[in-house]
Amino acid sequence: MLAGVSADYYSRLEQGRERTPSAQVAEALSAALRLGPDGRDFLFRLAQLSPSTLCADSEVSGELQQTLDAFPGAAAFVTNAASRVVATNATAAALLAPLSSQGTIVGALFLDEGARRFYVDWENAARAEVCSLRLAMSYSPPHPDLVALVEQLLEASEPFRVMWNDQNITGAPATSRVIEHPAVGLLRLAHQRFNVRGAPDLEMVVLSATAGSQSAEALRRLAPHDSLETSINALFADLQ
Repeated sequence: MLAGVSADYYSRLEQGRERTPSAQVAEALSAALRLGPDGRDFLFRLAQLSPSTLCADSEVSGELQQTLDAFPGAAAFVTNAASRVVATNATAAALLAPLSSQGTIVGALFLDEGARRFYVDWENAARAEVCSLRLAMSYSPPHPDLVALVEQLLEASEPFRVMWNDQNITGAPATSRVIEHPAVGLLRLAHQRFNVRGAPDLEMVVLSATAGSQSAEALRRLAPHDSLETSINALFADLQ
């Protein structure tokens, strides 16, 4: 009633007997169900009312790598649609080193034995990554590695099955991470994601700390000093 459609038509949508609602109907359903921006985008993708083909991995351009390296005080990295880390700056490489065995952020969260020690806020981090996976799965077709990853996690991880079956549609709601790193101790970091323009399958993640904080000092100690010195020398060379 709230969406202005008949109960019979709505039932056919829910049961998969009707798969091509109009944009007006999808918009009305989004409003009636009080969907957030991510849930609305998800619904429109499922209804094939928006561009939905996701590339099967764009290359990390030299300019994008340069952007990552331009964050000397933060950990910056790029992931593909299947949560695989495909590029990092020096700080991110050191930060993520304890989780590198799985190759993907979400795989490490649910399958690495030390993940719950590494992520002090494991529950929030895990739910955020599961939500991101679900949004990525709404592309048609989804990234081939993503399908295999979800199947692997559904079989191997009970916590993942519980979160996946929750059907929550919110893209990466957590905007912070609390990490206990074996090399530098506790870090409280802001966590931001950015879509890479021209490469819809890639996402840049930046983890940063408040200036002057203990976490900022810990990030500085993670970054290789020779890399920092090289950057400084290059900057002075440019100024001259």
